[in-house]
Amino acid sequence: MNKSLHDLFCEFADVGVMSGAVIFIKEDLKINEVQVEFLIGILSIVSLLGSLGGGRTSDIIGRKWTMALAAVVFQAGALTMTLAPSYVVLMIGRIVAGVGIGFGVMISPIYIAEISPNVSRGSLTTFPEIFINVGILLGYVSNYAFSGFSAHISWRIMLAVGILPSAFIGFALFVIPESPRWLVMQNRIDEARAVLLKTNEEEKEAEERLAEIQQAVGLANYEEQPVWRELLYPSPALRRMLITGIGIQCFQQISGIDASVYYSPEIFIAAGIENKSKGLVATVAVGITKTIFILVALILIDKLGRKPLLLISTIGMTVCLFSIGVILTFFGQGPIVIALSILFVCGNVAFFSVGLGPVCWVLTSEIFPLRVRAQASALGAVGNRVCSGIVAMSFLSVTRTITFGGAFFLFSGVSALAIVFVYTLVPETKGKSLEQIEIMFQNEHQSQRRETELGDVEQLVHNKTGLTN
Repeated sequence: MNKSLHDLFCEFADVGVMSGAVIFIKEDLKINEVQVEFLIGILSIVSLLGSLGGGRTSDIIGRKWTMALAAVVFQAGALTMTLAPSYVVLMIGRIVAGVGIGFGVMISPIYIAEISPNVSRGSLTTFPEIFINVGILLGYVSNYAFSGFSAHISWRIMLAVGILPSAFIGFALFVIPESPRWLVMQNRIDEARAVLLKTNEEEKEAEERLAEIQQAVGLANYEEQPVWRELLYPSPALRRMLITGIGIQCFQQISGIDASVYYSPEIFIAAGIENKSKGLVATVAVGITKTIFILVALILIDKLGRKPLLLISTIGMTVCLFSIGVILTFFGQGPIVIALSILFVCGNVAFFSVGLGPVCWVLTSEIFPLRVRAQASALGAVGNRVCSGIVAMSFLSVTRTITFGGAFFLFSGVSALAIVFVYTLVPETKGKSLEQIEIMFQNEHQSQRRETELGDVEQLVHNKTGLTN
């Protein structure tokens, strides 16, 4: 399972590669800053098409083969970008790659959550984020390694490197099993039992999980309401799930992580780095930091829990983003400003990797009921991709209007709002089965309704007492 995820999510080396490649693309194809923003941001915007289609596709052909489809589509786009003779063809390849990424970013966390045992589901669902970060780091390293070539050749080699990791996914697909929950939905009970016996330590636990899944699927079939209608007109419990899932996905991106990753060379140039190669070396430090701290999340997510990590993450990001704003606004340029900029950019990505980066995907793969999980998660992924695209496509324009420092003050304000959102709306799901989490949301709503009804009774008694007096 881990091998397949490694192969799939190393496609996200595109993020790290593009941060350096775009410097040489701009020089080679003679494009302006608006075209650069559009080139970078269009992938996130278009990926929402893949995410929207991925939910329904995974319900039809399965989680496993949807991941295969994601890899094939991405590879076609990446190859087109590598061989692109012009900006137009490069954009076409980027659009195709974006659709593939949309499929992958939506389905892989769901697949892992549905196949993992309860006690380790959080750490296993964190694996995609680990490989995203490894891919970004490799992208940064390849940028530096190939920066010595001519502008016409270097960016093509950089993009070609992003094709390699997912070439082995075809072999992995013959090894990894299908999601047991999807198999039960297809009434393939014996196959689901066989998968659960492999992924749970005891046969009794596997049978208990199978019984819970069958009960959840039975309830879904009993309701017979189309998924799209249920998402458009959700029950109070599902509405709370959607607010939590889509909200945390949007906060992950509008807090500015893509600005730190895509535009880290420009940030360091604004701080005073003049040489392109030195700027790329500094981005390697960002990639290393991001990768190391995602491993911290892997260790803590099933021990400390989802919500504490999110609070630590958002508080730390707020401090680092605000500090970047202060440094770039009030300290000018120079060696000290460069060092502090690198320090706080690394701090920002470190806190992101500890919590908001991986936990966001873990939560959205956990909290939705089985009958709507794929398509509800797709909505969360769409929100994530739209926000990512908006940030990536507007960052340079925003910095020209309010400066780099002003942009990071803005991001710090959004991150502060994320703290409030996490504290008030995000529940703790550590150690619970997916079916238990669904019941938890339903019970929470019923408890709130009972409290409201009790409050109404108390108010009525109080009013009657006042009239009597």
